[in-house]
Amino acid sequence: MSQTAGFGKCKKILESEIRHVWEEVKVPLGDRSYDILIGPGLLLDKVKYLKGLEPFTGPFIIADSNVEDYVGHDLVTILQQGGYPGAKLLSFPAGEQSKNMETLVGLARSLVRLGADRSSLLVGLGGGVTGDICGFLASIYMRGVDFIQLPTTLLAQVDSSVGGKTGVDLPEGKNLLGTFAQPRLVLADIGVLCTLPAREIRNGIAEIVKYGMIKDAELFQKLEEQWWDVVNLEPYTTAYLVKRSCQIKAEVVSKDEREGGYRRILNFGHTIGHAIEAASDYTIAHGEAVAIGMVAVSRISVARGLLGRQELERLIKVLEKFDLPVDIPEPITEEEILKNLKRDKKVKDGKVNFILAKGIGDTVVADDVTDREILSAIRQ
Repeated sequence: MSQTAGFGKCKKILESEIRHVWEEVKVPLGDRSYDILIGPGLLLDKVKYLKGLEPFTGPFIIADSNVEDYVGHDLVTILQQGGYPGAKLLSFPAGEQSKNMETLVGLARSLVRLGADRSSLLVGLGGGVTGDICGFLASIYMRGVDFIQLPTTLLAQVDSSVGGKTGVDLPEGKNLLGTFAQPRLVLADIGVLCTLPAREIRNGIAEIVKYGMIKDAELFQKLEEQWWDVVNLEPYTTAYLVKRSCQIKAEVVSKDEREGGYRRILNFGHTIGHAIEAASDYTIAHGEAVAIGMVAVSRISVARGLLGRQELERLIKVLEKFDLPVDIPEPITEEEILKNLKRDKKVKDGKVNFILAKGIGDTVVADDVTDREILSAIRQ
């Protein structure tokens, strides 16, 4: 594959009149505050945004093997020609299966060989797996170095690159090892989204639906009414969706950075979703699993009288518009889902916290959801 394939496919967006589409979100966390910049062409303009972060050595770009081929080598060249001759690229095999301690240790040893020190800057270039690995690595390498996020998937731009959660998986469960570490900067280049397959776009849309369900009925309605612009990555619509999603997450994180309570609302659909992911050995994508999880907890919400059946139907219809699943596929069994639920890192005193829907745009936390309620919801 050509090293310029990624930028070549996005040339129309990156060099067109829509380059002026621009949004900015501040994540207010005191001395750990940072900006999220949103717009097409930010990867090409990356050098100028690094100036405000100097002095640092490197930077050292962390990417998976797919992103390495698409834009990784190009980005290194841009940086080296832009005044950063020490820029280097480190890669690992693409996929959730690489999100483990072995990958982390391998990257750390590569950093040592390349001369990375305590003043080095790491750059997470890619999707959620890359962002989690890069952030975790930055938080523990030489007891902590700075990093920035360059999310290249819609899912990462609206969710995983924001908020400071990092981590890797264990065979026993997802994200069981990790830290909270905030980046110095997030550059969400919506221009590179056109390199993604449709399934990756759907993954991100599932998280945007989640934000509508937990905090913003108007956002949910926009997804219902403008779904065609959404799936076709219409620039102004895309910039708005990324910005609004980041605003919601920034607001939640600023009130509860380390998930002591309020931040749990961001897990709407995720508790069952993570169990489905693990049960499928990660053949079901994160956004697909979250979509199923949102429907399941909404069914529990209906059964408890918190959510109207009409609102449940709206959720199902909007997910189906984006070709997202709403039921658990075979051959995943109920027993596998329940087993993985008990391993969830949010289990406390033997109880699993669930975020239930209290109308579109509102939620409530429940720690008394029974296995019978879960099984009834997923059997539907």
